Amino acid sequence: MARELYIPPCVDSPPHQNHPPSLERPLRIHIQGPLPSPQPAALQLAELAFGAIYGLPTNGDRLTVRDEYNAWVREPQMSMEIDYYGVTFDYRVPKNEADPEVLAVNIIEMEEQSGEYANGIEYAQKYLRLQVDPTEYFGTKVLAVPRCCQWKKGSTDRTRINTDVQKRAQKAKDELKQEVRG
Repeated sequence: MARELYIPPCVDSPPHQNHPPSLERPLRIHIQGPLPSPQPAALQLAELAFGAIYGLPTNGDRLTVRDEYNAWVREPQMSMEIDYYGVTFDYRVPKNEADPEVLAVNIIEMEEQSGEYANGIEYAQKYLRLQVDPTEYFGTKVLAVPRCCQWKKGSTDRTRINTDVQKRAQKAKDELKQEVRG
């Protein structure tokens, strides 16, 4: 059974402007979390995140996946292992907009016991500005928390995420040029 992606209400009063965002507002959304929750699939994760953020289903035609990546972590034996997955997608962002507003969301896996990003309960207690009862998540839902509800401020999120999207777009253009020359 698939687990629900759950985004708790904003802890700020009044709530942060992007938690939840207005349906009319153009927004670049970046969501990332450990591989086990949920599995890597850019459009599916974007649709899941959109549904949790806006409370509406989407058929994918309103969303534009702009970037996806696997993060590598080093194990003590110095081997590399993919342990983290992220996707960035646009909702109502004009095609040529280089620096749109960004909403960064972290998935906190409460049940994962191994890997660099395990111990979600400990992470939640240390880095989230809200109280989390882990038993509410075991086997039923996955916690996803926007940056405004974390102690980490995310002051570089917008620049970092928009730069990553620009790099991905440039790489795609370069690869297309290579194919044409081929």
